[in-house]
Amino acid sequence: MVSVELIYFPGCPHVDSARAHLREALNEVGREGEWTEIDLDAQDVPDRVRDCPSPTVLVGGRDVDGPAPGVGGRSCRMGGAPSVRSIVRALESARQATASRRTPTPL
Repeated sequence: MVSVELIYFPGCPHVDSARAHLREALNEVGREGEWTEIDLDAQDVPDRVRDCPSPTVLVGGRDVDGPAPGVGGRSCRMGGAPSVRSIVRALESARQATASRRTPTPL
């Protein structure tokens, strides 16, 4: 199953919306509402997410809204939380990619 992560910093005004959008998107694709949350203020933040704006939703390690332009260090995501539609699209794309890797190619 593809990983889903919510990257945020405490006090972000859009993190609650991101959680609600995640729940709705996961429900829409028939998946349990589970994801990993990564607090950008934690000491053990992985380098790969250190410069993500808050909130960021990653599906399979990819930002559902695409890379944020000109972001570096602690910042808010322009436009607020990723939409339900963008999360659903990323989940469906990841599911299709996983299924195509499992389907044997006829000889």
